[in-house]
Amino acid sequence: MSTDERDTIAPEAESTIDTAATAESTGTTNRRQPFPQGFLDTISTGWAERPESAPPQRAQAPYAAARRAAVSAAFPGKRVVMPAGGLKQRSNDTDYPFRAHSAFAHLTGWAADAVPDSVLVFDPTADGHAVTLYLRERADRTTAEFYADAAIGEFWIGPRPSLAGVADDLGIATAHVDTFAASDGDLVVDEDDDLTRFVSELRLLKDPYEIAQMQLAVDTTARGFDDIVADLPRIIDTPRGERAIEGVFHLRARTDGNGEGYDTIAASGPHACYLHWTRNDGAVVPGDLVLIDAGVEVDSLYTADITRTLPVSGSFSPIQRAIYDTVLEAADAAFAIARPGVKFRALHEAAMEVIAQRVAEWGFLPVTAQEALDADRGGHHRRYMVHGTSHHLGIDVHDCAQARREMYYDGELEPGMVFTIEPGLYFQIDDLTVPEEYRGIGVRIEDDVLMTENGPVNLSAAIPRTADEVEAWIAAGGRRA
Repeated sequence: MSTDERDTIAPEAESTIDTAATAESTGTTNRRQPFPQGFLDTISTGWAERPESAPPQRAQAPYAAARRAAVSAAFPGKRVVMPAGGLKQRSNDTDYPFRAHSAFAHLTGWAADAVPDSVLVFDPTADGHAVTLYLRERADRTTAEFYADAAIGEFWIGPRPSLAGVADDLGIATAHVDTFAASDGDLVVDEDDDLTRFVSELRLLKDPYEIAQMQLAVDTTARGFDDIVADLPRIIDTPRGERAIEGVFHLRARTDGNGEGYDTIAASGPHACYLHWTRNDGAVVPGDLVLIDAGVEVDSLYTADITRTLPVSGSFSPIQRAIYDTVLEAADAAFAIARPGVKFRALHEAAMEVIAQRVAEWGFLPVTAQEALDADRGGHHRRYMVHGTSHHLGIDVHDCAQARREMYYDGELEPGMVFTIEPGLYFQIDDLTVPEEYRGIGVRIEDDVLMTENGPVNLSAAIPRTADEVEAWIAAGGRRA
């Protein structure tokens, strides 16, 4: 039933819900129909009892408790407020799927199943904070909310969790959201700079639960890439083959996870040169390359971020292979220097040395590679790779984005960090600085990396990376060796 269909029924004025205001705000007043008296007399009767049983505490609960303790220690005497956020309108009376604020999910362990408009609050005490999760208690079936409110009524959206159930599940004290009141001096995430920065930096180092979830997200994403390769013949025959790629991956993401961690990039031919191509309305043509940047977000909200570039016909041309091998060489250079204590920015510098050297050898630069790499006067090679080589990854695809520069780009690699290595080369279709045979070719290879005490672990190593491996993968119909 669509939202429009379900809203054609609305309660009468005697309902305890202000449905007239709700209907007006969602543009449904011209479709309201009164509930007959017989419905109102009987709707609250004839329902089976709903036994309340305490669920087992979820696996991430103790890790989330440790994160809350860190927040408490960092802001003594301060009231800290972490809203989950609410529904966002897509059009008229339809909303986007709800996803809780990342800091809220990180600190509660409440992820894909979180309830909109909930609020996590740290109230200061003599020895720390009393932490309470405020949420809307499910409505009793004797109330009009149950049957009349299409936004939150269980008759419409299905069962909602109870306060007691959430408290047991997450290991947090709960209270009805109607009892929450903001106070002067509250530190609110995304409003207070220090708090926003702290909870972002808190995610720089992943705990064992998070690392396991990252591997799960990568493994699920790998199956999605297998699905795409297996379906290449049909994709090629589809006029908008890029959309077919997006759809194949979406099926895997929604079947085995919560969804995609970001909009899938399915960029074939010249579209691969546009870094954030998400229109995905082009054909997938034999002879071209198709760049696929996609990641599954699992139910815990941790996401993978993988890119592979495939020859649609199954084999790279000599020029395509030369470009591909250069990008792989740049990625491997970044892997080679990745060690605890190395500056995060050094990964990018290592990759860019390879990129500059190769495009200089091909005659694309007006200067030498060394001159192009000069920090103040160079950068000519960046025309062909304008983005960075790495970013942190986790509960956000670009995780820890509010961290200080000295903790992020200028920070040192530490065990427990998860990040990408993703160099690329992009020769736009109308770029006259390169020979015609290079134009319209874009290649990126992106892997998800865990830093350990012994060096980097490529979480996505099972997904074919080398040109030979990719060709064999396609020949085998998506079955990995």
